[in-house]
Amino acid sequence: MDQQTIETALIAQLRQGNEAAFKQVFEAHQDRIYNTILYMIQSTEEAEDLTQEVFVDVFLNIDSFKAQSKLSTWIYRIAINKALNHQRFKKAKKRFGAVLSVFNLSLVDEVSDFVHPGILLENKELSKSLYQAIDQLPEKQKTAFVLRQLEDLSYAEIAEVMQTTLSSVEALLFRAKQNLQKILKS
Repeated sequence: MDQQTIETALIAQLRQGNEAAFKQVFEAHQDRIYNTILYMIQSTEEAEDLTQEVFVDVFLNIDSFKAQSKLSTWIYRIAINKALNHQRFKKAKKRFGAVLSVFNLSLVDEVSDFVHPGILLENKELSKSLYQAIDQLPEKQKTAFVLRQLEDLSYAEIAEVMQTTLSSVEALLFRAKQNLQKILKS
């Protein structure tokens, strides 16, 4: 049986509510989805929560999956959207915090000291600077960069996940690298 036939059968089982099929999908994709979200939002606790939310969405919304792309691409798209929405919410919360401070009210201001758990101790400062620089990239550049450099997806896979063209992905990655160089130099 080829890969597409196996995936089609798995999707059919998911649509029937087969828990073993869901467990198979979860185990096959959980680590990569968690890492993608972790790179995007830079908080281990929040990445764990969002990863769980992604798979709940997969389970609840499998009927809306049109199979125009691979299942993994659809799952990545859900994860990226969750991470970006989470970041937008946090930025809005920070802006609200700034407004509150004008009126001498307080809201905990979060400063990112994120260091990915897989980074060795002696590289923490360097990785912290890199993650802070990545976090400053515009959303689309950040998404493309994380998927390519940190998750090792092909340009075609990134184009599918981001629902864009190959040339757009190339341009986003080029600009992301340029912006990272500028940010890291300063």
